[in-house]
Amino acid sequence: MHITTGKHLSRRTFLRGAGAAVSLPLLDAMLPAGRLMGATKEELDATRFVGIEMVHGAAGSSEYGLTNNLWSPAQVGRDFDLTGTSLEPMKKFQDYLTIVSNTDVRMAEAFDAEEIGGDHFRSSAVFLTQSHPKQTEGSDVFVGRSLDQLYAERFGQDTPIPSMQLCIEPVDQAGGCAYGYACVYTDSISWASPTEPLPMIRDPRVAFDQLFGAGGTPEQRAARRQTNMSILDWVMGEVSDLRRTLGPEDQRRMDRYLENVREIERRIQGIEARNSSGEARELPEAPAGVPDSYGEHVKLMFDLQALAFASDMTRVFSFKMGRDGSARVYPESGIDKPFHPASHHGGNEENIHDFAGINRYHVSLLPYFMERLQEIQEGDMNLLDKTMIVYGSPMGDPNVHNHKRCPLFLAGGANGRLEGGMHLKAPDGTPMANVLLTAMHKLGMDDVSEFGDSTSDFSLTV
Repeated sequence: MHITTGKHLSRRTFLRGAGAAVSLPLLDAMLPAGRLMGATKEELDATRFVGIEMVHGAAGSSEYGLTNNLWSPAQVGRDFDLTGTSLEPMKKFQDYLTIVSNTDVRMAEAFDAEEIGGDHFRSSAVFLTQSHPKQTEGSDVFVGRSLDQLYAERFGQDTPIPSMQLCIEPVDQAGGCAYGYACVYTDSISWASPTEPLPMIRDPRVAFDQLFGAGGTPEQRAARRQTNMSILDWVMGEVSDLRRTLGPEDQRRMDRYLENVREIERRIQGIEARNSSGEARELPEAPAGVPDSYGEHVKLMFDLQALAFASDMTRVFSFKMGRDGSARVYPESGIDKPFHPASHHGGNEENIHDFAGINRYHVSLLPYFMERLQEIQEGDMNLLDKTMIVYGSPMGDPNVHNHKRCPLFLAGGANGRLEGGMHLKAPDGTPMANVLLTAMHKLGMDDVSEFGDSTSDFSLTV
């Protein structure tokens, strides 16, 4: 480790210029004598959290899918093989993977006759709250506080942005959706309070501007983009001044980080130019910054999350990778069926395998994010070792809209609190909330005794 003999930097150092504010990754200059300037050791060691929801459950939750292990492997414990499952793309990161199969999300079920049929319109609100939504089309919504917001309240208040909420599908509806449910239940997985759903950001440009302070107003941001200049062009003076005070390793680390910022900005600019060219779009209703390609969109959002974690702009993300009822087709999956119709497989074996292929495609995008995190070193650990990812769905078999045997896994090291490399099968009737309660304890919220409809902790060790 090189300790610069020049000026010592605060962890909250920003490069500023004309409304832009670019935060920095952790540098050795922020650690004089091993002490983090402007922050505590607990902040340096803080676990990052990402909650990822994929709607419509999994083919492996059907009776045929369970028998043929289409979601999770047949083997329980550490000696398991992902071949042939929808989780096969996670093989490279199997040591970071904790699969928990056979948990139920009872809070997403219909409690009253009037709620029957509304599973697609209340389920997303349940995923990170594990609470049952009040059936209403008005503003008197009520469900529960979500895990990401409970964590952000405890461990995210000293970051510039306590949490961020991202999504892929459109979430711009208001009022009622169907079956007597307000659209916010479908649109958001993050709830600051039982009555406060948080909006999800779909446009990568909006997320980028929020992270890097590119202009104080929408007018300023629009004017800056018309110059075709990078936000880094506005802070180059400060970059040059700072580089002279840093040691060689810090210079390389800062340069790599700024190159990544510029590369993401360049990709967004290219997407905007392509989508504003007048050529026909696959997603004509989407903002110019939203790629037509699902995979490109997801990866860009993952890159933004990795950069935000590297600069400690935020430690908490929720990421909604789909929207219930979506008829989107995923060409990259090799399946040409629209998502929602494919999920209603009718118990047909060929249809179930097709839906399993879509599940596999969605999962296949996550290793890209994990690779980005693993490439970023922070102190003596990489960011994948410092991150907990929760990936799952509040629905089980979408063909019958049930919420049993729902897909769920955890990934990352969570600062040494997740062992990884295991498949745990819960006893029948185990609430998913039990697993999320234990996840909260692994995140440092040891004093939380219950969450949603939890009945106990769930051991995440073999």
